[in-house]
Amino acid sequence: MRFLIDVQMHYSFPCPNTVALAVEAAQIPGQRISNATMNLGYSEVFRIAADSDVGERIWARVPGNEMWLQYHAEIDVTRDPVSLHGLRAMPLHEITAEAAPYLRPSRYCQSDKFISFVNKRFGHLEGGSKVAAIRDWIESNLSYVPGSSDSDTNVLETFAGRQGVCRDYAHLLCTMVRAAQIPARAVSAYGPDVTPQDFHAVAEVWLDGAWHLVDATGMCSADAMAVIVVGRDAYDIAFMESQAPANLIWQTVSVQRC
Repeated sequence: MRFLIDVQMHYSFPCPNTVALAVEAAQIPGQRISNATMNLGYSEVFRIAADSDVGERIWARVPGNEMWLQYHAEIDVTRDPVSLHGLRAMPLHEITAEAAPYLRPSRYCQSDKFISFVNKRFGHLEGGSKVAAIRDWIESNLSYVPGSSDSDTNVLETFAGRQGVCRDYAHLLCTMVRAAQIPARAVSAYGPDVTPQDFHAVAEVWLDGAWHLVDATGMCSADAMAVIVVGRDAYDIAFMESQAPANLIWQTVSVQRC
């Protein structure tokens, strides 16, 4: 599947500022990036590898009080959708150094608080079938309500309130899957079926020795999303981190099939 990505941002700051950006789709197996352009105006740009070597982050030194960003790219997603059912959960002693950190609780994903619930509700299942059941439970039991959470909302609040946005769905999926002793990490992504259009958050789970994309909102399948970066939770995959207070003037994200 091919789609076009167009992102435009305009932010103001009280002083010259340095921001960390995770906006560009990653050049990784399963997706090819072409005709990509990134325009940050007069900002000085420094690139570093992102977590787990998935994609890149940009340090942008903004010389004045405003930052304009324009990003455009064509994406060919070549990965096939994979059924989770039948995929094996790896024994703990076989989990690789790449995947092991994503077994642990993190700032927004307190997986140690969900062990009892996951064992009681999903303990009769194994591997990919357990992950699929967790995904389906979240999609069925949560309501997608824009504005119902903020950057401080953690998974315990999402579980109690039974509502959220994509980051909350991804956090709850990562949390429950980690509680089942299966590595899971948060992913920022682009998808043409995301409504309303924005940066999207999904999860990846480690089954049969590989990462598999899972969207608990039900908006995107693995063959219809482009990965940007990965991390433990939303703290690691934010599209922008600012060293000074940031004021949003406008921002648009457009992802269209072509």
